[in-house]
Amino acid sequence: MMKQSNTGSPASATARGGHMESAAELIRRWPVVRQIEGDDKLGLGLAVRSRHSIELKPRISDARVVKSVCPFCAVGCGQRVFVQGGVVTQIEGDPDSPISRGRLCPKGASSRELVNGPLREYAVKYRAPYSRSWREIPLDRAMDMIADRVIKTRAENWEASDEQGRVTNRTMAIGSYGGATLDNEENYLIKKLFTSLGIVQIENQARI
Repeated sequence: MMKQSNTGSPASATARGGHMESAAELIRRWPVVRQIEGDDKLGLGLAVRSRHSIELKPRISDARVVKSVCPFCAVGCGQRVFVQGGVVTQIEGDPDSPISRGRLCPKGASSRELVNGPLREYAVKYRAPYSRSWREIPLDRAMDMIADRVIKTRAENWEASDEQGRVTNRTMAIGSYGGATLDNEENYLIKKLFTSLGIVQIENQARI
């Protein structure tokens, strides 16, 4: 390898690729000489780039980009999720988002840990009434349990009319509170479904 002084100037010739580089070639690779000969007179660009830095590439250069929405607050900032080999490797702000224009708060910028964190749950957990422990159940069973409870609660608390005899056809025993990451289409479907069930207490975090 070439031995250099503290200032980075070449001190001797070196063997690269099986041949000795001449003193002129070594001097020409010196950043000061490149500044003088090239257009980068201030040494802020190509003149001061080493061979190592030129060959570097971003760790996300080979990643697939998926657009998403930040899962935290109700602002709904856009995100660019970088995926490599089925693993989320980086999450950045989406400059195309009209809401955040590429910006993310500290929580949004660290949301990759929600996906890759060691404490993430990958199964539905259920705690039976009066039980002190949680147990895993299949997702299909959890969905059936939710549907059964909605039907049962609606039937037991149905109000066909109020005290004055006016038709209401509603239930006040069920409510819906949507999360910030629900888009317009999902909120539309939730509103349409729950209204058809007679549920009137429908709200969303983003609107609040």
